[in-house]
Amino acid sequence: MSFLSSFDISASGMSAERVRMDVAAENIANADTTRTEAGGAYKRKDVVFEAYGQGTFADAMRRARMGGGYNSRIHSGVRVAALVTDDRELKKVYNPDHPDADEDGYVEMPNVDVLKETVDSMAATRSYEANVTALNAMKAMANKALEIGRS
Repeated sequence: MSFLSSFDISASGMSAERVRMDVAAENIANADTTRTEAGGAYKRKDVVFEAYGQGTFADAMRRARMGGGYNSRIHSGVRVAALVTDDRELKKVYNPDHPDADEDGYVEMPNVDVLKETVDSMAATRSYEANVTALNAMKAMANKALEIGRS
């Protein structure tokens, strides 16, 4: 693995976590939305990540053992594989005065748990910060290497 690919890995992680934060914010914003363009109550969305690039750790060890070097054209990291809709059942709340109430007076409410979305958002923020820290450490190492080269 080349030194510069570390920047790609951290950058891809930051990008993926940003999408995760955006989706959590969208879910929180629509926690009370009973009518969408698609019809019906809002359904919670979730992000699916996937790794790409160099393969598994075992693959990297096998290449190293066989003398195969790093292919600089292959970048590693994480990316958003899909945005999926949560298929859990919608909550029914009795509110006969609501404009979206059915004939029995029940309203379908979104399947969004604000507490879970807040925790997801906090976890995404911490992961983003960890990638920023790793990126800054790599920049500091690159600067030190340049200083050594000037001596």
